[in-house]
Amino acid sequence: MKLRFLTAGESHGKALVAILEGLPSGLEINSEYIQKHMKRRKLGYGRGARQKIEDDLVQILSGVRHGRTLASPVALLVENKDSKNWSDVMQIEEPQGEVRRQVEVPRPGHADYIGAVKYQFDDMRNVLERSSARETTMRVAVGTLARRLLEEVGIQVASRVIELGSVIDKSEATSDLVEMSHVIDSHPSRALGVDADKRMCQLVDETQAKGETLGGVFEVIAKGLPIGLGSYVQWDRRLEAEIGKAFLSLNAIKGVEIGLGFALARSFGSEAHDELEPGLQNKKLKYKSNRSGGIDGGMSTSQPLVIRAGMKPLSTLMKPLDSVKLSTNESAKAHVERSDVTAVASAAVIGESLLCLVLADAVLDKFGGDSIGELKSRVIAWRNQF
Repeated sequence: MKLRFLTAGESHGKALVAILEGLPSGLEINSEYIQKHMKRRKLGYGRGARQKIEDDLVQILSGVRHGRTLASPVALLVENKDSKNWSDVMQIEEPQGEVRRQVEVPRPGHADYIGAVKYQFDDMRNVLERSSARETTMRVAVGTLARRLLEEVGIQVASRVIELGSVIDKSEATSDLVEMSHVIDSHPSRALGVDADKRMCQLVDETQAKGETLGGVFEVIAKGLPIGLGSYVQWDRRLEAEIGKAFLSLNAIKGVEIGLGFALARSFGSEAHDELEPGLQNKKLKYKSNRSGGIDGGMSTSQPLVIRAGMKPLSTLMKPLDSVKLSTNESAKAHVERSDVTAVASAAVIGESLLCLVLADAVLDKFGGDSIGELKSRVIAWRNQF
């Protein structure tokens, strides 16, 4: 692993922080570029009030000088604007009086109960503050740094919502991912199809009125990958293994597929694989289709990489489910915390960042280089062979 990162911070604590290690020197980066993608994480119809409070302004604390990386660890910080309203609840020092907003009733489907058992907490706020998806703010921040590296070697990444509850967007992705992203980000649901976007927004309104939440499926696409990222020689070097790990680490994700995914299991072999034919203009060969989603044998094929992830409905319901008050072992309604009706659109943007981190690491693993110039020259030389 060439890239390593850690995040720290609680949802209502003073700040969130992250450190990313392994970027080569000379990579152009600035706060404005990071901020653009941090704002995209806040997109999506059905998001909660927290998005209006936080500006997610990123401060670069180290690792960058005069607009370029130094090859040393990059440290990032995002202040939680809402922390001032939680200062007594989240204070570092031992409290003098009664602690407010304690959580004694777990939410079904959340980390609350299991985390409290594992770490021996009486107050499940100790669990939910860190297990909150607020942590993904910093994964987008470090993922945006990885995205800049990928851009330097000609790799683009985009995402979209293809299912929200019962609404399915059957629109085909376009060839220009940059232009497609602009269109998708202009739609409240982040669906590509205009009709699907309207139906998804209507479903969110209906769901909110019921006190319910919605899950869905999002798709992340990457283009411009060089052939041969990843490896078949060891299980933990397979590219899809790292992708699966990264996506399943995201809150509420319950399934990941690459290419046609589970549909391939219902197909005959002749319907499942991508046939080959002679290439043109000195290319050795080309693929007739992309059912594999850009990966064969644990390695990138140079075809578009297509990943879909299924996200369950959020576990905080405004009409809460049945649960148990742990201190008395009596029946009770689950704890209600400020939340969203759905966060699939946001999860898609976070998925982009996770994929950027995996792909940047794979690029560095294959091509190496201490500076961005060295890395680019190696990638270009490799591409010219094929």
